[in-house]
Amino acid sequence: MAAQKIRVKLKSFDQRLLDQSTSDIVGTVQRTRAKIAGPVPLPTKIEKFTVLRSTFVYKDARDQYEMRTHSRLIDILEPTEDTIDALMKLQLPAGVMVYIKS
Repeated sequence: MAAQKIRVKLKSFDQRLLDQSTSDIVGTVQRTRAKIAGPVPLPTKIEKFTVLRSTFVYKDARDQYEMRTHSRLIDILEPTEDTIDALMKLQLPAGVMVYIKS
């Protein structure tokens, strides 16, 4: 046995990609018969930006943009070597950031 617990944190700007990646990881872990806790949806971080439309005057004309970062947390309890090998071979989309702690 490698570690007692593996914590996987996923972040993405696209919620659909994040949910698909989460279900792929959960399915892979369940196939290798390891215990799993989660996925836990973490709070969405919203960054808002206000930009002037005009380059010189007209301060009242502004555009507002926002960037939402969705995140999920998955705990893998009692992982086996097969679980770790399967997770290393798993292909995830490019828009999903994965952080792994053991």
